[in-house]
Amino acid sequence: MDHTDHSAHTDHAEHMAAGTGGTGGASWSMAVKATLHCLTGCAIGEILGMVIGTALLWGNVPTMALAIFLAFVFGYSFTLFAVRRAGLDWKSAVKVALAADTVSIAVMELVDNSIIALTPGAMEAHLSDGLFWYALLGGFAVAFLVTTPINKWMIGRGKGHAVVHAFH
Repeated sequence: MDHTDHSAHTDHAEHMAAGTGGTGGASWSMAVKATLHCLTGCAIGEILGMVIGTALLWGNVPTMALAIFLAFVFGYSFTLFAVRRAGLDWKSAVKVALAADTVSIAVMELVDNSIIALTPGAMEAHLSDGLFWYALLGGFAVAFLVTTPINKWMIGRGKGHAVVHAFH
């Protein structure tokens, strides 16, 4: 290993140690940031999907499917474009985005869509109804609370969002 590679490896190790408190686990701050990053993409995609499905007068199932699909698209895209800016080629960037975000997005979508589906009247509510927005935003809040410790656990083991840190 030449000096440049060792230096880059040392810088990455120091960056990871700074985020983990040097304990080998991830800090809550790092987990919260990773989860908020994921939540932002998920929320944009999910809300856009619900608006499109509602505007097109689709039923609940196709609207929810579109919302979940777009949540994954936007969730992945935030990481994808960040690592592309860091110099990764498209194929490598896609692999990093999939490794970094799949579990986080999947858990978030499972939790928040379950809350919407289980909230009485939320599936029949329209975009102009407060119940729709309360269920959606409440679902995002609960999904954040459930996903953050999962992300903390994964980052502490070098998985999930931890794979993105090599490109910061």
